[in-house]
Amino acid sequence: MQSRVYLDHNATTPLRPEARVAMIDALDAVGNPSSVHLEGRAAKAIIEKARSQISNAFGVGTRDIIFTSGATEAAALGLHGRGFKAAGIEHDAVSAWVEPDLNVVAGEVSVEIPQKTALQLANSETGIIQKLPESLGFCDMTQAFGKISTSFAWTGAIMACASAHKLGGPKGIGCLLLQPGQSISAQLQGGGQEMGRRAGTENVVGIAGFGAAAEAAAKDLADGKWRAIEKLRNKLEKVLEASGKPITYIGKGILRLPNTACFSAPGWKGETQVMQMDLAGFAISAGSACSSGKVKSSRVLEAMGYGTNIANSAVRVSLGLLTTETEIQQFATTWLSAYDSFLARRAA
Repeated sequence: MQSRVYLDHNATTPLRPEARVAMIDALDAVGNPSSVHLEGRAAKAIIEKARSQISNAFGVGTRDIIFTSGATEAAALGLHGRGFKAAGIEHDAVSAWVEPDLNVVAGEVSVEIPQKTALQLANSETGIIQKLPESLGFCDMTQAFGKISTSFAWTGAIMACASAHKLGGPKGIGCLLLQPGQSISAQLQGGGQEMGRRAGTENVVGIAGFGAAAEAAAKDLADGKWRAIEKLRNKLEKVLEASGKPITYIGKGILRLPNTACFSAPGWKGETQVMQMDLAGFAISAGSACSSGKVKSSRVLEAMGYGTNIANSAVRVSLGLLTTETEIQQFATTWLSAYDSFLARRAA
């Protein structure tokens, strides 16, 4: 029996060994990081080590990192009450706090007033990378960190969010990044944690894993490991193209994340494809994991101008650092066979 093949790394990534070790070690820290005694200081030291690791990996000052429960909370903390505008391609975590009325042309967002705009660096469904304007108000960098060479300092954005589980860290921990001197009003009131900007006892174990994962991800990127993954992604698309079947490739020819392939088989619903591939041993998705389970068209693709037939039938295949050429070939063969069966049924 074929072992499972995981091709949904944009939804979440497997925990890195470095993060696992850091988290296990942090479990022995019994103190509250807000306590001033020895045990409390030991727990606080774990947090500050991770803050330094993330600072180095993301290109941001240590005092400008606010730990949160994830990118969703970070987006809420940064965007709530600011009246920012955005495009319809943003993740739900961002679109919940903005006016989604900016235009998207050929995958690129037209920004009018950067300081009052939220704009993702890379889209989780299509992998398309945006050209960021100077002085951008808010940037969702969740999918980009660890996959492409970038730095919060390079973007010129005022704020940005990130999440640990997208780069091999644990789920349930993320951060909001700020430009030096940028103030933020705490939404969670209570204690004075995170320099008074986010109340609540810190998730010491999660933060330790986040820091270790960020450090390891930065090293993998510097070592060029994602270039090999991009070659595998391109090979997958070439195999599908060679079949001659009617397939629409989203973002092909546009600057994309190296691991992401989004394509549509018109008429063959994305949810059906996901279920069939799951039964065959492959984990893929029909869009953002936060929107899965909702039987409707991809609003990202619709915002890009695609019709319902394409948007309803798109799937995303997102590779990871351990994805192999054999797995890609197995998936392509299985998916094409299932597509043949669908076309035969429709023609009958």
